[in-house]
Amino acid sequence: MKLSTGFVHRCVKPVGIAQDYARYLTASLPSTRGSEPVSRIARGRCLMVLAVLCLVGTTPANATKDVKPSIDSLKLYAHSRIVNYKEFQCFNTLITKESNWRVEAINPNGNHFGLGQMRNTKYRNLDGFRMIDWTLRYIDHRYQGSSCKAFAHWKKHGWH
Repeated sequence: MKLSTGFVHRCVKPVGIAQDYARYLTASLPSTRGSEPVSRIARGRCLMVLAVLCLVGTTPANATKDVKPSIDSLKLYAHSRIVNYKEFQCFNTLITKESNWRVEAINPNGNHFGLGQMRNTKYRNLDGFRMIDWTLRYIDHRYQGSSCKAFAHWKKHGWH
């Protein structure tokens, strides 16, 4: 394929979208700036396509925050963190009692948030997977890593 710069491209012939971009970048259109060299036009087009690709490739981390994870995927994630099945069952029951696996859950007083009903306002802004991590760290710190001890405390006092 001969490019507008006169260079013959000896690699694999582009197909599909790549072919469309190649046609766009190498099309011999008259310059809108008078007698501007073709190489400068091609360079400008390449920079524009590169800028668009950079914008598409750098999606912000919070762009997927609106996508609500399913309860099953949250449970699978929690089970991947808690290998012992009995401990996972206690954790599952505890989270079901606290928030019914709803990431957006808030207690009636409005001061406890999320899956594990934590008081920390940073916890409220986390996604479900990070809430599970925070809750497990809390259980590890307070109940020596035992979800069953946390659930036993919840049964006795109504909170963990």
